[in-house]
Amino acid sequence: MTDKLEMTQKRYEEINQKLTDAEVINNQEQYRALMREHKALTPVVDKYGEYKSAKSEFEEARQMLDEGGLDAELKEMARIQYEESKERITAAEDELKILLLPRDPDDDRSVIIEIRGGAGGDEAALFANSLYRMYTMYAALKNWRAEIINSNPTELGGFKEISFSVEGEGVYAKMKYESGVHRVQRVPETESQGRVHTSTITVAVLPEVEEVDVEVNPADITTQTFRSGGAGGQHVNKTESAIRLIHAPSGIVVECQEERSQHKNKEKAMKMLYSKLYEAAISEQTGKIAEQRKIQVGTGDRSERIRTYNYPQGRVTDHRIGLTLYKLPNILNGDCDEVFDALRIADQAAKLANTGE
Repeated sequence: MTDKLEMTQKRYEEINQKLTDAEVINNQEQYRALMREHKALTPVVDKYGEYKSAKSEFEEARQMLDEGGLDAELKEMARIQYEESKERITAAEDELKILLLPRDPDDDRSVIIEIRGGAGGDEAALFANSLYRMYTMYAALKNWRAEIINSNPTELGGFKEISFSVEGEGVYAKMKYESGVHRVQRVPETESQGRVHTSTITVAVLPEVEEVDVEVNPADITTQTFRSGGAGGQHVNKTESAIRLIHAPSGIVVECQEERSQHKNKEKAMKMLYSKLYEAAISEQTGKIAEQRKIQVGTGDRSERIRTYNYPQGRVTDHRIGLTLYKLPNILNGDCDEVFDALRIADQAAKLANTGE
């Protein structure tokens, strides 16, 4: 591990030098790439500095104790320094093992989230709205910006499907574990006999990418305009401002009808198209991601689930890590960090186990 940390520190110092070079500063693409790498390496270098400082204090205290000849007060001070620095070394080593894990290059990106009703009809659509509310309230707590791209609302106030962006620093790192089937168990308002119903929705979290991240031939995209649909008879229904993009080679179709401006709808639709094509490209390169996505999203069947929200018991259970919290109202109001952090820690633990550390 020490060799890897020394290499990391050397690279960090090289980047610092390059960032002062006028030629690099004038090359905006290279400068941004180096700044991103610098930002990624900074936590590792800082923690390595703490580790070396603790190691130095530990060796100093050990040498003092080994040499002897100390009065009682100095010996006690040396012993305390020895124990405290030893604990700091262990803690820093544990954190460095995590910091040195292969980093997901998409972690700093914003995201596009798709929520679709699965089994359960109107009740599933209502729960889709509940999850949309949960994610946007969480985004607000983090000072992120959420914006609807496309939605298909129901008369009862739910969504058959809704797509929206969440923009901010490190959004994907926090929310990437949300992809999958979410199950709700509750008594619908329309249920006269008070029976608990089970419904499912699917969530897909895509990293938001720029045009430069994927190669798209404009000739491969068919653009269609249409009048927006949905409950409520919005202003947009009166004009052909809605946009549908069809990417012929991949078969991907995206729509946006939330804006009154056709231009703005097309801009949002293109963002979603880039993200879907990027995900498809990554999946093709690795193979593993494609299989993971298949498991995560599935078909919306009740048997394929990652998390259950049980209203009668006020319980949320994440089945991937066996986490159960009796904090359903808090979580649905956007207090999601305990769940998200537990998933991140479990993922890191699994990666550490796979590296044999």
